[in-house]
Amino acid sequence: MIDNERDQHWPDCLNVRDLGGLPTRDGGAIRPGALIRADALNRLTDEGIAIVRAAGVSRILDLRRETETGRAEHPFATDPVYRNVPVQNPADPDHEWLTLAGIYCAMLDLRPDLFARAIAELAAAPPGGIVVHCAGGKDRTGMVVALALSIAGVADEVIAADYALTEERVRQDNRVQLELIDDPRIRAIMAGLQPTPPEVMLETLAHLQTQHGGVRPYLTTAGISDLEFTAIVDRLMA
Repeated sequence: MIDNERDQHWPDCLNVRDLGGLPTRDGGAIRPGALIRADALNRLTDEGIAIVRAAGVSRILDLRRETETGRAEHPFATDPVYRNVPVQNPADPDHEWLTLAGIYCAMLDLRPDLFARAIAELAAAPPGGIVVHCAGGKDRTGMVVALALSIAGVADEVIAADYALTEERVRQDNRVQLELIDDPRIRAIMAGLQPTPPEVMLETLAHLQTQHGGVRPYLTTAGISDLEFTAIVDRLMA
């Protein structure tokens, strides 16, 4: 069932939701409008662009690689709010032979510096809402959002439940994309990587705990300071 309370109608994006209201372990909650996850904003119509501007967004983090951003002009590419912060190096493998959780864990292990840069951009953003997006608002967005929510004190189970909401929102688009793939082997691989069960994110967060000591130690080793952690908590908490 679509979670209409947090879903945002940004024509013609498919997977936009405000993470405000998600509870934290200490009884608090994420502040409405502080952190919004989305799919690629180049889908936006003129109406959608106007809605984003009216929402008081102060930073847009585009996590896509340059090969992706070059295919279509981002509507905010020349705006001061925009930052392109890829969490993959162009030479990185796609790890398509792994499970989805395995792909996430491999990406996090391979490029902690790039994930830390994305988190640093969140910490340094001017006052206002932050939008994090990639192509589908699922994988890279899911990981960066999970890191930020974990810093703010949201439980793994809550983070995973939000991650799982993506599947219903992009189901029809996923079907269309599969129909465009002629190679049956590639189509089967892609079909297996489309679902977003909560177990995928739970496994990813458990990996960070067992292999790196948790989200904060992982990011601390990658260069995130105590001041940056505090800045993220302050801007996300209601």
